[in-house]
Amino acid sequence: MIPWRLARGTTLDCSRPLLVGIINVTPDSFADGGRHLDPAFARDAALSMIASGAAMLDLGAESTRPGASRVDGPSQLARLLPVIRAIRNAAPSVPLSVDTTLASVARAAIDEGVVVVNDVSGGGEDPSMAPLVAATGAGMIVMHRLTTPERDSYSDRYDTPPAYGDVESTIIDAFATRLLPALDVAGVGREQVVVDPGLGFGKSVEDNLRLIDGAGRMEATLGRPVVSALSRKSFTGRVSLGRDSTPSERLEGTLGLSVLHLTRGARIFRVHDVEPHARAINAAWAAMQAAASPGATRRG
Repeated sequence: MIPWRLARGTTLDCSRPLLVGIINVTPDSFADGGRHLDPAFARDAALSMIASGAAMLDLGAESTRPGASRVDGPSQLARLLPVIRAIRNAAPSVPLSVDTTLASVARAAIDEGVVVVNDVSGGGEDPSMAPLVAATGAGMIVMHRLTTPERDSYSDRYDTPPAYGDVESTIIDAFATRLLPALDVAGVGREQVVVDPGLGFGKSVEDNLRLIDGAGRMEATLGRPVVSALSRKSFTGRVSLGRDSTPSERLEGTLGLSVLHLTRGARIFRVHDVEPHARAINAAWAAMQAAASPGATRRG
């Protein structure tokens, strides 16, 4: 068992794949903006995801797509709290995560029963976030990024992406020397943390593919499970279609890269489309387990 310790005594086993369904309570998210603003609709979508295999749901009220405008704390909470309550009432045993960089939003969500904070700033935007996670025992998804969404002019256009050199080593080093030690200092236990390399956030198509391929090295070096959060991002269309695309065209590319990420070592999959991911991931995982079993035979 590879434990991920969450608030309220909850622990998830990350030795096998976990699916996290995305519920964006936003009008402008790139793939599903406006779909879940109504709490009843969000509740029904959540129940469908759970029935399809989601082990957790991730709720956010601020889009992190390139160029998105920031949303203040009170506005995030006005969107989030009715949805959190509706889902908690309908599915009280399913862990919920809040996607926010603001400690005030995370605190209110945790008070409503949320057990994970998904912070795309890696805990760096709000100095109160890490102490809050430490005090509440919440799980934390820590992501790597270079800049905030409103300043990101390259993640979906690839015109002038940053030059990382060895992107895999650079991002592992950022976690090992900056992001995770800062959480340690604040008192966040390592078992509370999983790491997200930030696919699609300030990386070229080639950078993203190298990070997918390097998931095993990231997990082994950092000692924590790796999150795959590539669902319907623009680079999945670039890879599968060879051109610019709309989010609705990117399912097949997303599924293919998610399975690849699984085989390379990722174990937590944050996705828009739970049912097809459950089928693809379950099939790939079964094949991986069979190939790894002591009695497995190989035929050329």
